[in-house]
Amino acid sequence: MRNHNGMRPHDIAVLLKIIALGDRPWKNKDLAASLYLSPSEISESISRSEFAGLISSDRRKVFQMALGSFIKNGLKYVFPVKPGSLVKGMPTAHAAPIMLPYFSSDEAYVWPDISGKKRGMFIEPLYPGAIAASKEDATLYDLLAICDVFRVGRVREIKKAEELMKELFKAEQNVTSN
Repeated sequence: MRNHNGMRPHDIAVLLKIIALGDRPWKNKDLAASLYLSPSEISESISRSEFAGLISSDRRKVFQMALGSFIKNGLKYVFPVKPGSLVKGMPTAHAAPIMLPYFSSDEAYVWPDISGKKRGMFIEPLYPGAIAASKEDATLYDLLAICDVFRVGRVREIKKAEELMKELFKAEQNVTSN
């Protein structure tokens, strides 16, 4: 294995996708296709996550408490983002569908997307394939949008995002173990 030179933004998406899949079988090439990454990026990502203690040595079980702690406490420092100009796009952070029942605001954040219907302040997605991957996997979309709450949200939004993240982590475990 190569030296660990720090996590990459797409490493978080890889771990979240594995959680979203639950106990369903997957191969690196499946993750690569669904996340719009190369198979080698998936392999290297999982190696970095294993080294960081975020996934088991058999590379099948994500350590959800450790990942949740990293997302909650480190994401905004390691992968910071500043809102930009108004654009049309896919809602994220507190403007995402998972957060809408809890917050109403005229100030929306969006990932820039030509087919997007929501207008809001531009937020750079966690990694370039996030928009395409989120269109194909609603659970992944929810989890990535929650990650953006931790990157740009206020205290109340962050508190709710933490609750929702824990619920989604548990829900994916329960769905696949029944």
